[in-house]
Amino acid sequence: MNRASLIFAALLAVLVPFSLLAGRVWVLPLADGPPNYALILAELRAPRAVLAIVIGAGLGAAGAAMQGYLRNPLADPGLFGIAPMAALGAVASFWLGALVPPALAAWSLPLLALTGAGLGMAALALIAGRTSSDAAGGAGGGIALFTLAGLMLASLAGALTALAITLAPNPFALSEIVMWLNGALTDRSWREVALAAPLTLAGIGVLALAARSLDALTLGEEAARSLGVEPRRLLVMLVAGVGLTVGAGVAVAGIIGFVGLVVPHLVRPLTDRLPSSLILPSALAGACLVLAADSIVRILPLVTELRLGIALSLIGAPFFGWLLLRMRKGAL
Repeated sequence: MNRASLIFAALLAVLVPFSLLAGRVWVLPLADGPPNYALILAELRAPRAVLAIVIGAGLGAAGAAMQGYLRNPLADPGLFGIAPMAALGAVASFWLGALVPPALAAWSLPLLALTGAGLGMAALALIAGRTSSDAAGGAGGGIALFTLAGLMLASLAGALTALAITLAPNPFALSEIVMWLNGALTDRSWREVALAAPLTLAGIGVLALAARSLDALTLGEEAARSLGVEPRRLLVMLVAGVGLTVGAGVAVAGIIGFVGLVVPHLVRPLTDRLPSSLILPSALAGACLVLAADSIVRILPLVTELRLGIALSLIGAPFFGWLLLRMRKGAL
């Protein structure tokens, strides 16, 4: 474990107890807290904290891997189109609710979201994999085609999601769709943790296996090939890793953006800047960011709790603008 990993692991150890105690009702076991504080901790705060860690870790690792693959510090996991496809699958659950058997009703949204993410992964692998292998061999050609394929998929999924919102069957469904797309960890339980955690851990594992190939890719595609990197295999691993991490997060929490963009930039100065040194620290830093943001939205003095996706967008958008200014000055 490198220095960056130790720093963010220590920060996470501080944030976890804060997250468990913070909220509209502060849980202070050693003081005059609510009499049912044990139930609040076990059934409300603990699964929410664990889910924030899982989702943040997946998004952070995915962002570091994607920036390494595209060799672009402004790359974000949402560029793949997998997150919009997962969102489209979740939106479809609001339309198909009446057709789902009662026994599966509670699982319809996450399962359809994962189905959408899986379809997005398959489409991206088929389109980008074929075009990358058939490209004329120019340096960066396969990566450029892969990026365009992801943008096309994201645009299509976004258009279909907007159509579903426009044709919402009733005002209740419209409200549920819009609120869910904003992303939140409110009212999540251990069921969502059991669904997201294995998929996210598997995705991070796949990305970690691809790390050395991503290191070689920093030298250029031709140099990476000469070092034994097989582009199509690397692409499949990256699509699978990002698809599992991002798809699992969207399936249980909705759209939570900018984590994969912001986190690698916080970690990079503490490492040697190679993808293999970034993935694990970025996972820990992503867990810290989402956990801290979720704790803050719970204690803000607002009538209703601010949605986590909105809060992180309010943080991420100015950060993105700052990165653009730095890039313009040639600092990146």
